Amino acid sequence: MTYFNEIKGQKVLVTGGSKGIGKDIAIAFAELGADVIITGRDEGSLSSAAAELKAIHPNCTYLAADMQDVQSVYHMVDQAVSILGGIDILINNAGINIPKSALEVTEEDWNQVLDTNLKGTFFCSQRAGKYMIPQRKGKIINIVSQMAFVGYIKRAAYCSSKGGAVQLTKALAVEWAPYQIKVNAVAPTFIETEFTQKMFVDQAFYQDVLSRIPLGELAQPSDVTGAVLFLASNLSNFITGETIRVDGGWTAI
Repeated sequence: MTYFNEIKGQKVLVTGGSKGIGKDIAIAFAELGADVIITGRDEGSLSSAAAELKAIHPNCTYLAADMQDVQSVYHMVDQAVSILGGIDILINNAGINIPKSALEVTEEDWNQVLDTNLKGTFFCSQRAGKYMIPQRKGKIINIVSQMAFVGYIKRAAYCSSKGGAVQLTKALAVEWAPYQIKVNAVAPTFIETEFTQKMFVDQAFYQDVLSRIPLGELAQPSDVTGAVLFLASNLSNFITGETIRVDGGWTAI
């Protein structure tokens, strides 16, 4: 049996797709022949990433959008549908973290994290659902975090946002099941990216993280991409409302 052939020609939108996990996911879809649009706020990194995607598959491009602005999200999804000629798969990957102790978190910090990670995920899904419901098919995959299931220092807002996104995944899965729209999530542990390299300059922090992962190493972007491709493919057609934890066993303890 050949897997993932059905992804060829699928119309895919990846938020936060210019770098890190999002870019790896977008490249994998492009390599499988999907038409991909990536989004983000930084035109420079978006343009660079889109050029890489186009070299793999010409039907790929980018759109700038601010996930904290609902009207910007609506406009972006509408544009993506217009360019792609529809939408089959939405990957809600855009997210931020502002690591601060709970006593130092400001209202602005809280709003930025929740508005991007939870509100943005909902309103992007809502707009995509507007197009998926009439066609009675679609897949929405939310990139959440193991922090949806465990607490950790300096992540009060982040844990709240990702825990909310897991519950949102379940709520949309139940409500949109009659339309054959599958809504699932992937919850990674710390991933080895440019972003986390800066965080792990603090060796004590790095060692603490590793000590909590039974497999003894950080995940790679490809580990997350594998779970996303599974959920996007026909292999997972009877799975909805689920969150796959790509955490090396952190939450199994």
